[in-house]
Amino acid sequence: MADQTYDVVEIVGVSGDTVSQAVRNALKRASQTLRNLDWFKVKGIRGAVNNNSEPVFQVHIELGFRLEDKS
Repeated sequence: MADQTYDVVEIVGVSGDTVSQAVRNALKRASQTLRNLDWFKVKGIRGAVNNNSEPVFQVHIELGFRLEDKS
């Protein structure tokens, strides 16, 4: 098995439903442009209050994805 090297990006997922849905939204969107996603780490949770006094969850996550071999 070859050694693996990862790159890391940070993104924020948002959901008006739950924190876990905010993570899912972030992963779904990131997977549209990044390949080889292997892991994520929640770095922070925050929120906003919309006009109806309802919470909007924001989850700051770090994504790790494997870099592809040049061959």
